[in-house]
Amino acid sequence: MMGYISYFNVVKSRDIISSPYNKRQDSYADRVIRGKILDRNGNVLAQTNVAEDGTETREYPYNNIFAHVVGYTAQGKSGLESVSNFELLTSNAFFVDKLKNEFQDKKNQGDNVVTTLDTNLQEAAYDALGSNKGAVVVMDPSTGKILAMVSKPDFDPNTVSQNWDELSTSEDSVLLNRATQGQYAPGSTFKLVTTLEFMRENADFDSYSYNCTGSIESGDVTIHCYGGHVHGQVTLRDSLAYSCNTSFSNIGRSLNADTYKDTAQELLFNKKLPSVLPYSKSQFTLTSSDTEAERMMTAMGQGKTQVSPYHMALITSAIANGGTLMKPYLVDSVTNNAGNVIEKTKPEKYKDLMTSKEAAQLKDYMTAVTDYGTASVLGGQNYTAAGKTGTAEYSSDKEKDHSWFVGIANVDNPELVISVIIEQADGSAKAVNIAKKVFDAYYQ
Repeated sequence: MMGYISYFNVVKSRDIISSPYNKRQDSYADRVIRGKILDRNGNVLAQTNVAEDGTETREYPYNNIFAHVVGYTAQGKSGLESVSNFELLTSNAFFVDKLKNEFQDKKNQGDNVVTTLDTNLQEAAYDALGSNKGAVVVMDPSTGKILAMVSKPDFDPNTVSQNWDELSTSEDSVLLNRATQGQYAPGSTFKLVTTLEFMRENADFDSYSYNCTGSIESGDVTIHCYGGHVHGQVTLRDSLAYSCNTSFSNIGRSLNADTYKDTAQELLFNKKLPSVLPYSKSQFTLTSSDTEAERMMTAMGQGKTQVSPYHMALITSAIANGGTLMKPYLVDSVTNNAGNVIEKTKPEKYKDLMTSKEAAQLKDYMTAVTDYGTASVLGGQNYTAAGKTGTAEYSSDKEKDHSWFVGIANVDNPELVISVIIEQADGSAKAVNIAKKVFDAYYQ
């Protein structure tokens, strides 16, 4: 019985206080001034200001920049404000201070949540995304720390109450966190998954050769290389570097649909993702009963496959980290008002998504993309980079597309991975340039 009581007080109380269905949340706020949310360098991302008359106002000093990831406390709660509600409404202030406040009928100061977010990288990603709709996710692959998460269009969390009607009915889905909840065709970034499956099915994958003539057919379906390019004779490495659609379509029709699905699911398609924020589950629907044309389209990242930018960041992190995905996290520590650490998050392994040999091979192929392929703008910098570009068609007339890029910075000892999506862009160049601006900000 005592064990259950302890479990309920420590574990379940956290869930209850943080639950959006808990009508007693305000009673906790009656006794505690909500704590601060800080970035990893101590910059204040959210704080509660108390006026002389005791009126409390939640302030977000960076306005729109952290809107979706930090969230808001008006009209319900979102982002870290929701996830960390328990910690922010818990006070581990010194006993003497709490006793003094009790006698003076004053509130205690809530604990502070120190995040993994880096304001420099967040601002760089936010500015680089500009007025585009889309998202950027930046992670440290060796620890799982989420360093930046931007979604646009955005909003000012300081004025959510005043603008709620407009925000909640926006046709642009302003409140949607596109980083975790957006669902997009992955475009050519999915060629990383296809390459992995091809490697698993063919021990001699490195001897692959294909003559690209610019188009390939299956029944009444014709697939073209982007922009009308004709790549000629290409290896598997070249195919990824040039993002050759016809080569990957050729690969796709040779793949076993069942094992292809197994590989996709090992990479967390159709599975739960490790995330404290709300997210949309990615979809891989190809089966052995689908047509050859459907296999070809799937292999080049079109078809019915859907994925979020966050999920692509996880896959890229595993590639960068020798096949192992570290459990992603946003809260680095919880401190009391005096700065004493109450809780500290320790990096931990989530799952091996592939072998270290497979990850090394994919990373090598991704360096070709930046060395001489579709992301060569990232070559010749004061840092090394690897990645994969993508252009995802989303209109029935195939005239409109989204721009993708997933990448790794400091290839031999990866420090950053990035996932970028820009809606309604023209080709993959925009996404690559955004990634470059973020990498540049880190290494400047």
